[in-house]
Amino acid sequence: MARAILVVNAGSSSIKFAVFPLEGERLGSLACKGLVDRIGPSTGHFSASDAQGARLADQDIATAPGEQLDHRRMFATALDWLERHSAGLSVIAAGHRVVHGAERYSTPVVIGPEVMAELKRLIPLAPLHQPHNVAAIEALAQVKPGLPQVACFDTGFHRSQPPLAQAFALPRPLSAEGLKRYGFHGLSYEYIASVLPDYLGDQADGRVIVLHLGNGASMCAMKQRRSIATTMGFTALDGLMMGTRCGNLDPGVLLYLMQEKKMDAEAITDLLYRKSGLLGVSGGIASDMRTLLETEDDRAGEAIDLFVYRIAREIGSLAACLEGLDALVFTGGIGEHADTIREMVCEAAEWLGVQLDEPANLKGGPRISKEGSAASAWVIPTDEEAVIARHTYRLLNSGHPTRS
Repeated sequence: MARAILVVNAGSSSIKFAVFPLEGERLGSLACKGLVDRIGPSTGHFSASDAQGARLADQDIATAPGEQLDHRRMFATALDWLERHSAGLSVIAAGHRVVHGAERYSTPVVIGPEVMAELKRLIPLAPLHQPHNVAAIEALAQVKPGLPQVACFDTGFHRSQPPLAQAFALPRPLSAEGLKRYGFHGLSYEYIASVLPDYLGDQADGRVIVLHLGNGASMCAMKQRRSIATTMGFTALDGLMMGTRCGNLDPGVLLYLMQEKKMDAEAITDLLYRKSGLLGVSGGIASDMRTLLETEDDRAGEAIDLFVYRIAREIGSLAACLEGLDALVFTGGIGEHADTIREMVCEAAEWLGVQLDEPANLKGGPRISKEGSAASAWVIPTDEEAVIARHTYRLLNSGHPTRS
């Protein structure tokens, strides 16, 4: 039975996983990926596909009366399927996407009791994500005791930023407690940084702005393939307008909502995280950009225009941090697939020297700017799972990793 690394991305109602087999003494490419969803007191669902997208499994998970489909049951289902799968894959380690590592964790770490305690302590910094990351780690430990597990942090890539880029203008005691800009989507940016030379050549170490556009959206300014500045801050709510998240917001709006609308923290959290963004501005039409682009409704058009406008403003801000621009890179679900959005963004960035090649953009790139464009534009698919698998394999083979 072939050995393999399991990559885990756990959410509130689902677990996404990917499997990378070991080929001798090296890490192989993606073998399969899957999804176990519908956590709760209902019939769950398990699906899996191979690296080319061909469906390998598609089945319901029955629960007994009164039984909850929890993370533990989900992992047991996925691991059992992997061992019975025709490839016969035996998981020897797991790597987890963990949203928040704060200041302490700038690089991936093998998970032990001390790390788990710290991850739980950080839950208030990412209350909608971190609890599910922690629950998945604990559940997998119950299903496969002794299995090495590695935490890979979405905040880690941005720890290279200068202190000024991470600071809020708050009293020093609050800053000392950890109230600062952390940034997210770091695993995606790390992957893009690793492959930039394959696309940009000598420009890879120049002034690059990467746009990770999806249901969650952010941007990162890179120089020498390191994070210089990013649009997300203390939480994954800041910065760009997103599928259901508002992005950058005047703090005075929150005071107004509390004082005049008598909204408590729970109601405000629901509003800002789940009812705003594309969904809110479109009047509830959709949070999915594909639907909005296909909808002939002025409200959908206004949501799209605001999405692009906010991106254009942030491009200007990040270009100022970089003192110019050499390349724009689009990634994420919207960035990789929505040619209309790319066209609108590139047109808004013409003042920085971007000249769109329309036929190339319609084809999806990878280069979508004209030859001779002062600043080039690219479409580069991201691969966060590969980054997590590589870190997990590296730590697994760094001797006998201690669990702190």
